[in-house]
Amino acid sequence: MSNFLQKPLIDPAKSPIFYGYVILVIGTIGIYCSIPGQTIGVSVFTDPVKDALGLSRNQFSNAYMIGTIVSSLFIGRAGVWFDTYGARYVAFFAALTLGITLFLCSWSALMSSYIKEILSIDTWIVPFMVMTVLFFLLRFAGQGVLTMASRNVIMIWFDKNRGKVNSFSSVALSFGFSSSPLWVNFLIEGYSWQRTWQFLAIGLLIFSVFIFIFYKISPEKHGLLPDGTKSLSAVKGEIKKLSKQFTLDEAKKERAFWMYGLTLAFNSFFITGLTFHVVSIFTHEGFMKEDAIAIFLPGSVVAVSVSMLFNFLSDYLPLKLYLYLMLLGGFLASLGFLFLSTSAGVPMLIAGFGILGGFFAVLNAVAWPRFFGRSHLGSITGKIMSFLILASALAPSIFSLCLSTFGSYEMVGYLGLAFLLFLAIGSLKADNPQ
Repeated sequence: MSNFLQKPLIDPAKSPIFYGYVILVIGTIGIYCSIPGQTIGVSVFTDPVKDALGLSRNQFSNAYMIGTIVSSLFIGRAGVWFDTYGARYVAFFAALTLGITLFLCSWSALMSSYIKEILSIDTWIVPFMVMTVLFFLLRFAGQGVLTMASRNVIMIWFDKNRGKVNSFSSVALSFGFSSSPLWVNFLIEGYSWQRTWQFLAIGLLIFSVFIFIFYKISPEKHGLLPDGTKSLSAVKGEIKKLSKQFTLDEAKKERAFWMYGLTLAFNSFFITGLTFHVVSIFTHEGFMKEDAIAIFLPGSVVAVSVSMLFNFLSDYLPLKLYLYLMLLGGFLASLGFLFLSTSAGVPMLIAGFGILGGFFAVLNAVAWPRFFGRSHLGSITGKIMSFLILASALAPSIFSLCLSTFGSYEMVGYLGLAFLLFLAIGSLKADNPQ
């Protein structure tokens, strides 16, 4: 059995094309398959699931927050697993876990009722605890491990063309993620939220087989070089350029690690909160539900345009410029919250979160291998992923708290502006450590 698991079913060295392009396609699909564990995939289920379980919006948001926070405590370990065991096994078990969890999610109302009956109690705490555990599994396996492993395996197979290939991946994912609420909502309305989660689970279990067959940890392990380069002499320039392979402890001593990581975390916080409460945010300002959902399409167009252009240029331009452009997007999005009821509010919000999303797709993929090398990419990106998951965990509850305390979501805009000002000042010396 062990020999079967170790034996590669496909040899990248015998591929008629550079196997990195196969990795690019299958890895991109892998990230896309993490949607059920992403906020954009969970948010569509919020209203029907909380109603079926008898939870309030705040209770449901808090279950999401706690489950996500706990998952952020473990994702760093998953990064170490990636460095130790490779993308194939880590992503395979993440997909299996996510698929099984989706089946459990579809039975959450039944499990809650059964537990209440066994314990002879009728309290909201039971469905709250059930969803907290399920959110932990969803976020850890989906947003965390499957996303990290799939993105890293693409970046490892490319070096000087990393930005260009990430452009393809980012564009495909931007359209895929932005359209997912539409088709998930279509399935929920047509087949129920339980069946929809079961359909997604079956898809994950099937895709896990493709992960096991096609994911390969690195070109060097198969006698190849990044980008399909034919000889070591052809990459001497890149070897000189990347003189140091940072460990996680060494990376954490660099200001760039923290400023870039916190900027990406702000994106996760803002986009998660916006996506999770988008209908409530817009209806409180006098808009219809359709108006709220409609912002994602133009936002995705902005994100795709930014991602496609600046991914391609990232092989030539300094990433610090990208960092400040991303901060500019954050300022626009925060101002959009403050002026949402005005004619300028919605365009600023759309432009802002589109710019944020576009540069997030570039920096979260390209910055870490360029700054710190590929040898310890799993542990470094695992730590960064813990920032992103923690930020996304806090967002729904903080957004809800702002609404319940101040009667509107405007305070989110003020908090965003203050944090972005801190990042802008702190990033002045956040230079590439290479």
